[in-house]
Amino acid sequence: MFLNQEIIRKKRNGEALSAAEIQFFVAGITTGGTTEGQIAALAMAVYFKDMTMDERVAFTLAMRDSGQVMEWRSLDLPGPVVDKHSTGGVGDVVSLMLGPMIAACGGFVPMISGRGLGHTGGTLDKFDSIPGYCTVPDPALFRKVVREVGVAIIGQTAELAPADKRFYSIRDTTATVESVAMITGSILSKKLSAGLDALVMDVKVGSGAFMPSFDKSVELAESIVAVGNGAGTRTSAILTDMNESLGPVAGNALEVRLAMDYLAGRSRPARLHEVTMALCAEMLILGGLATTDTEARAKLQAGLDSGEAAERFARMVTALGGPADLLERPDAYLEQAPIIVPAPALQAGFATATDCRSLGLAVVSLGGGRRRPEDAIDFAVGLAGMVELGAQVAVGQPLAMVHARTEAAAQQAIREVQAAYQIGAAAAAPNPVTYRTIRP
Repeated sequence: MFLNQEIIRKKRNGEALSAAEIQFFVAGITTGGTTEGQIAALAMAVYFKDMTMDERVAFTLAMRDSGQVMEWRSLDLPGPVVDKHSTGGVGDVVSLMLGPMIAACGGFVPMISGRGLGHTGGTLDKFDSIPGYCTVPDPALFRKVVREVGVAIIGQTAELAPADKRFYSIRDTTATVESVAMITGSILSKKLSAGLDALVMDVKVGSGAFMPSFDKSVELAESIVAVGNGAGTRTSAILTDMNESLGPVAGNALEVRLAMDYLAGRSRPARLHEVTMALCAEMLILGGLATTDTEARAKLQAGLDSGEAAERFARMVTALGGPADLLERPDAYLEQAPIIVPAPALQAGFATATDCRSLGLAVVSLGGGRRRPEDAIDFAVGLAGMVELGAQVAVGQPLAMVHARTEAAAQQAIREVQAAYQIGAAAAAPNPVTYRTIRP
């Protein structure tokens, strides 16, 4: 029998907790046996004293096991169950193409996604912009769609990692979010409750990234890879660039359009394509569907070229309640903003840098994101045609097209976009799209 205050005291003094102590404490988070004050105290102790990798594994598994853990073996799927998770950014629409592309190559992707947080867009909000699409299907339908289509992208249910939900909200209000140990446990407990064989983590780096510095991003990636593998799931991580919007658009319905244009081959922006291919290839290799990066990329390209990946997307949308002809007739279903105006460059030169976080916040102020969890989202608004870093711009040339609900919101966004771009006399060397891959 353990006492929560003794567990807190031990961590406060910098000692390592046993797996049994961690399980006891976390079990109390869902039953109510652990008080809010005790959760806050442990979070602060961990923030200052950290956790060893063994503690992180025990913490992640205890949080995962606080609720339902999905199992897929009974379905006898003819391929691996794989997923990816991104730490979030601006214009990061990768999940919408990645799930169907992996399904087209023989993988099964039960993707449980989140909503937007701060300046980062959420995959679920993008799907909510599709009329009829159900992001919270009952478990039987979720399993059926994964089995038959190969991919289903849905929201976190109350049954999955409930301890994390309570723990996270307390961390949020006690200034203890920025602990790599606790971030690792929070991300992995939710992802691993989906019963995965393999997970690829997309850890963002740069001005639009969740982690404040390159070193912190590396630390998080290394922690997730070590803990994921320690918890029994093949895990690797790719560090990718978020010093500028990943795709040329940001905003919910705009990003759904971009994803469908990508899958249908109408438009494949280079940076977005590279990140999507890198993550997909890593998933195919981890899942045993390809042995080399070259082989994996060839399979993925074949899935795109044949139209198989686009078809999987269409089938998923239909199976979860969305329109059957969304790919062919996006204008009939996706909301469009009434006001579309350019944000003109105020000087000539080259786009040398963007404050990517500010671009994300411009979308939030247009109504495309949330300031508070209960805020409603305007799916139509956002930014499109964002100028890439390194591009030459003339005075008056659009840095982006602003899609807004009102004239006042449009004018505000124009100022925010102009302030977010730095224009210099010479073109800077482009940022790499991917920095490094971290494997166990």
